[in-house]
Amino acid sequence: MTGQGGLDVAVAAALPVDDVMARLGGTGGGLSQAEAERRLAAVGPNSLRTHRARRIAVLARQLRSPLLILLAVTAAASFFLGEPTDAIIIGVILTVSVGLGFFNEYRAEKAAEALHSQIRHRCLALRDGGPRLVDVVTLVPGDVVKLRLGDIVPADLRLVSSAGLECEESVLTGESLPVAKAVEPVGPDRALAELASCALMGTVVHAGSGAGVVVATAGRTEFGRIALRLGDRHPDTEFQIGLRRFSMLLVRVAAALTAGIFVVNLVLHRPVLDALLFSLAIAVGISPQLLPAVVSTSLAAGTHRLARHRVLVKRLVCIEDLGDIDVLFTDKTGTLTEGRISFARSLGPDGSPDDRVLELGLLCNEAVVSGRDGEPGRSASGNPLDVALWDAPAAALRPGPPGRRLAVVPFDHERRTASVLVEDDDGRMIVTKGAPEAVLARCTPVADRARAVLEAEFTAGNRVVAVATRRLTGEAARRTTLSQADEHDLAFRGLLVFLDPPKAGAEQALRRLAGLGITVKVLTGDNPAVAAKLCADLGLPGGRVLTGQDVEAADDSRLAALIEQAVVFARVSPEHKARIVRAQRRNGLDVAFLGDGVNDALALHAADVGISVDAATDVAKDAADVLLLEKDLAILADGVIQGRQIFANTMKYVLMGTSSNFGNMFSAAAASAFLPFLPMLPSQILLNNLLYDSSQLAIPTDNVDPEQLRRPSRWDVASIRRFMLFFGPVSSLFDFATFAVMLGVLHAGPPLFRTGWFVESLATQVLVVFAIRTRRVPFFRSRPSLPLTVAALSVVVLGAVIPVTPLAGALGFQPLPGPFFAVLGLMVVAYLALVELAKRRFYRAAPETLAGGGRTAAHPTHRRAHRFSTVAAALAAGRPPSAPREGDQGP
Repeated sequence: MTGQGGLDVAVAAALPVDDVMARLGGTGGGLSQAEAERRLAAVGPNSLRTHRARRIAVLARQLRSPLLILLAVTAAASFFLGEPTDAIIIGVILTVSVGLGFFNEYRAEKAAEALHSQIRHRCLALRDGGPRLVDVVTLVPGDVVKLRLGDIVPADLRLVSSAGLECEESVLTGESLPVAKAVEPVGPDRALAELASCALMGTVVHAGSGAGVVVATAGRTEFGRIALRLGDRHPDTEFQIGLRRFSMLLVRVAAALTAGIFVVNLVLHRPVLDALLFSLAIAVGISPQLLPAVVSTSLAAGTHRLARHRVLVKRLVCIEDLGDIDVLFTDKTGTLTEGRISFARSLGPDGSPDDRVLELGLLCNEAVVSGRDGEPGRSASGNPLDVALWDAPAAALRPGPPGRRLAVVPFDHERRTASVLVEDDDGRMIVTKGAPEAVLARCTPVADRARAVLEAEFTAGNRVVAVATRRLTGEAARRTTLSQADEHDLAFRGLLVFLDPPKAGAEQALRRLAGLGITVKVLTGDNPAVAAKLCADLGLPGGRVLTGQDVEAADDSRLAALIEQAVVFARVSPEHKARIVRAQRRNGLDVAFLGDGVNDALALHAADVGISVDAATDVAKDAADVLLLEKDLAILADGVIQGRQIFANTMKYVLMGTSSNFGNMFSAAAASAFLPFLPMLPSQILLNNLLYDSSQLAIPTDNVDPEQLRRPSRWDVASIRRFMLFFGPVSSLFDFATFAVMLGVLHAGPPLFRTGWFVESLATQVLVVFAIRTRRVPFFRSRPSLPLTVAALSVVVLGAVIPVTPLAGALGFQPLPGPFFAVLGLMVVAYLALVELAKRRFYRAAPETLAGGGRTAAHPTHRRAHRFSTVAAALAAGRPPSAPREGDQGP
């Protein structure tokens, strides 16, 4: 594939940059906006996924049940064989049932579409000769893209420049070690892992920076081919896999009941069509027909509730991911501390105040200062410690840095130092500033008194930066360049001390997270003693403090063991953070990482759930799955609770379907074997099921008991099966009691019998939700939500009223005698009381219904592919998306 439509990445890797540019019709300055739009219309968006609510697709999911289709076909046959009334009633009920599911699921799909339309993943590209933030889905072959630390490479690129660029390509090759990149072409026919002159879509910039020309987009990239082979739909989460397993359990039960009922009715010489309709209606009645609608409604409602709690999710399934969190790794600044770092004092080597150290700190400073000295609008931005130094009152009183900077070696997380070459009245000197351990290691011997002063500041929990210098003499005094190799034989000059007090409310938020079963661990570049002091002050449990050196020295198996012993990880680099997160995930736990800096991007990508904040760097926000509008652990706790509430409320629907609903269908099957008539007509069974399902659509609004939120819950189909076999017979017991009343007391004929059992079965299977929704005593110790209460009671009343409406005759009902309702009331009370007793016994015998989680091997690829997605049909036609709303993240 060549030309403006793109170029195969393996071919591009072997060609010089000029040849690649010539084939693509591009230049080093990028494309014009008009040309980019023309190419976008020709080659299509750089997209691997679509997020568009399609009515046909949602309707197809409602109709794909084989049981539903078979019942509809059988009802149609009944219509043409002389029983039009029953067939029409069944058809109407099926239509309403499908319509109810369609309406709720489509509404949830629209909510998901609206959510995705607000999310923009952008990158820095050259357009019209200058850098511009553009949506990754609008990239086209010939675009020139800038790459920075933590970026996800947005397309297959042929590199045109590289400054220490390294990419982590595990999503493609499975290798976790980063790959060094260069501009020089490689040989022909190289393997994917050997394309050093290219940066591949979906990989992560691990170190350095660079730029590249886009040679392939979307499904024409190496990553795109893999993602498209996995399918367009996102993989099922563990939550969705559990739903499917539960549904298959009920399908197997329904199949067994259907076959048994059909055979029994044939043996009893009943009409084949009636027997088939009845058995299929039983199967439909026991199937969890509205379960997808309940789940979708829960997720859609969850996004709105999370937004009210100042939490934004990029995908609906992120809500489930939040609820699954077992371990949270977080940085320290702004999360556990106030994040407003202030300069306290400058100390000489002996611990006495020394303003000269402050002057040196201002010389070796990477803050970007706008405005002139003394101007009201003067401000600084950049590294928080450097900004705090500029903003300090003591700095404002200084006349200005006593020297002129000639060269700079910026701070990086490997050296943990920054240096400048300065010229002053006495000549030229090197000033180095950074982490005390790193600076002291580059100094000539330091007095014990100076080390004691440093330890005292660490013990007090203060943040400390060391300053050292080396005066240049002889030939070196005329140099104008500086490198990392010059950071040696320095003279220790003193310390800069900063304050960052514990955050108000952090201790309470940590207690909330601990109460939710989440283990919080701290990853920080700060000193071990400072980090440990802060964590102790906030009440985090003690444990071993690991450093970056410990992480570096341990292999993967040893690191996994060390992680279990530690709460604080100090002096860790971005790569250390990502490695720690990966090791914790290999221990089988769901891991979240909260960070807001460029140095956090690798760990955000490595976590199951990446969490950032609205005020974070663009790179961190782009890497995250969840955004907090405030950097507050209490807000995160709210998000976790929402995720767990959705699971808990979905389980209520599941347990309803496996208790009273299953019991009623089993009763119908059993009754058909000994009664001389069908215990309930197929249309009545379907109406019963429709009303029951309608009452359960309010479950997503229900309150959840605190004990159900204390830790992540997992699916356990074996426990659900036990629940069904335990509570189903309880429901059937009262069904048989109803049979006895109708036949032995009221001497009911078929219409009255069916009416009485319809009303009783609907009342018991709907009202039992109040007992099953909680392990506590209902109403007294656990109150349901008002919508659920109203919905349940309304359906019960409606079921009791239907037999006296004009529809009764068509549905096969007749009015019930007054004494029946007195008996019904007693039976409902007795049934709920027995369920309460059975519930206590069941949960004493099996107190936990939890099982291990897990994710498919394709999960990382699907998660990465999610950023290359489109929503609007306009983009599929080649038109760029509308401008993102203010506040959307950048690259």
